[in-house]
Amino acid sequence: QVQLAETGGGSVQVGGSLRLSCVASGRDFSRWAMGWFRQAPGKEREYVAGVTWYATNKEYADFAKGRFTISRDGGTDGGSNTVFLQMNNLIPEDTAVYYCTAAETVAKVKRGAGDYWGQGTQVTVSS
Repeated sequence: QVQLAETGGGSVQVGGSLRLSCVASGRDFSRWAMGWFRQAPGKEREYVAGVTWYATNKEYADFAKGRFTISRDGGTDGGSNTVFLQMNNLIPEDTAVYYCTAAETVAKVKRGAGDYWGQGTQVTVSS
């Protein structure tokens, strides 16, 4: 059974940091891209960041650039099944449920066409 399990969410004050983790299991993800989406109350799910299986190509939504960092161990032998999202300088607008996703390409991750999704982890930023 394929599972993506997110952890690391919580409540922080403005300017704080959180590090989200996502562990994928149940199949070989070493040649799969992985990424993060988020969904705030009353809003549509939106793309945050994605990374290729070889871990060198990373893409970010405009709001994430400079504050968020996606990472994943990887190389020519394949990527790890764990992806991280380091979030710094958090603001109230970052409050959302954050979801991990996996797809065969980072392009599919970016357009929300991931084959697998986690259950999400809540991030709350208070002022």
